Amino acid sequence: MVWVEEGGVEHQLASELLQIGQTVIAGAGAVIAVDGTVLSGEALVNEAAMTGESVPVQRQRGDRVLSGTVIEEGRLRIYAEHVGRGTAAARIADYVEQSLNAKSQTQLQAARLADRLVPTVLGLAATSWLLSGDWRRAAAVLQADYACALKLATPVAFKSAMYQAGKRGILIKGANVLERLAEVDTFIFDKTGTLTTGRLEVSDSIAFDRHYSPSDIIDLAASVEEHYFHPLAMAVVEAARQHHGRHFEHQEVQFIAAHGVASDMDGQRIVVGSRHFVEDDEGIPITPAQRRRISALFAQGKTLLYIGYGGRLIGVLALRDTLRPNAAATLARLRTLGIKRLIMLSGDHRQRAQELAQQLGLDACYAELLPHEKAQWVARIKADGARIAFVGDGINDAPALAGAEVGIAMARGADLARLTADIALLEDDLSRVADARALAQATLGRIGSNYRFTLGANSAILGAAALGLLSPVLASVLHNGSTIAILLNALRGGR
Repeated sequence: MVWVEEGGVEHQLASELLQIGQTVIAGAGAVIAVDGTVLSGEALVNEAAMTGESVPVQRQRGDRVLSGTVIEEGRLRIYAEHVGRGTAAARIADYVEQSLNAKSQTQLQAARLADRLVPTVLGLAATSWLLSGDWRRAAAVLQADYACALKLATPVAFKSAMYQAGKRGILIKGANVLERLAEVDTFIFDKTGTLTTGRLEVSDSIAFDRHYSPSDIIDLAASVEEHYFHPLAMAVVEAARQHHGRHFEHQEVQFIAAHGVASDMDGQRIVVGSRHFVEDDEGIPITPAQRRRISALFAQGKTLLYIGYGGRLIGVLALRDTLRPNAAATLARLRTLGIKRLIMLSGDHRQRAQELAQQLGLDACYAELLPHEKAQWVARIKADGARIAFVGDGINDAPALAGAEVGIAMARGADLARLTADIALLEDDLSRVADARALAQATLGRIGSNYRFTLGANSAILGAAALGLLSPVLASVLHNGSTIAILLNALRGGR
């Protein structure tokens, strides 16, 4: 059910009955049901599900909003431009369904050869009997038929590898997934929640007033933000907790939706929030020198929090998404496992994405992308001949996950991403991506060695039986012994 406004009266309407041109009302905690333009109101909107942006963004009159995003605080009146199957969220679902239906299972070469081998062996047995008149020779040939070894060894190796993967916290949805993963030459990563943790941390504390130290700026902000459950607020409080900061006494805190917080301290007003809130709404001036410091932080792709006190800007806090500790090591290991290109696709701001890409030594980075644009980049890179594995975690990654040869979903990913992906990680550990690649290569290598051994050893046994060099019993012992050895080797899986 969705709240709509008609004739100045608000009432609820089933979402499937929404029509283009209606005015939709969305308040705090609501999922926006349409794609449209904000008519009035202000709100902080969590767009992580659609863009991957880790920080809620401010939306006000004239801004575009997308279906599937969540209002964290505030209230919006939205003009519905796309409803039902026409919304971005619905198009994602359709794209995923089409991509999944387009995938086909790869027929294993071993199974095809085994099917062709049976009439060949029967013909060879009949020829041996006709030429020699010795039924034992024909029986020895039939005992040496190795179609069973060809058909058993490959699925056993795959099942064993999938079992080993499960023990390592990697859920692989089929043997053909391992086969495709072993052939991948390009890995594409989402940024937020994949290469990064998705959690903000304070990276810089700048004091513009000599009476306050950088630590005081963190403590001041944390003192008024501690009752506020916003990602920025929680990151500031955590930073104060880490250095055992002191608490500044203040009056009751006032929450200003989509702007920040304010209170009174020692008879003067303290405000913590966005630049728009501090400079425009509160009228606090920012000097040219302060602007230069602020611009330098912004150029580094950091999220800024402004602290004003007594009508003056006394400090700025810079926050950034935290890189996974093992991200660089995982990417380096993937290169040693034969991956030629490492690419990042992100809905996040360009500066933040490019900074991270340079830090990790990625080959390419494309930012500020909507979900369908991520899928388009995957298709474009595939068209150049690349075989792609895509690693992501959000609903916005689902089209790209479905469009890649192999989709890998992180442990804390959205349900749609995990359903769409070919591989789902059960542990929130990026190194499992490299483990999966190594396992796939080891499994395909083992299957290849088993295949060659099966063909070589059993063809020799079959030829010897046809020439009358082996009795039926000896042919049976040699054939079954080699089959058991192959199966035992296959049971080792990808270890």
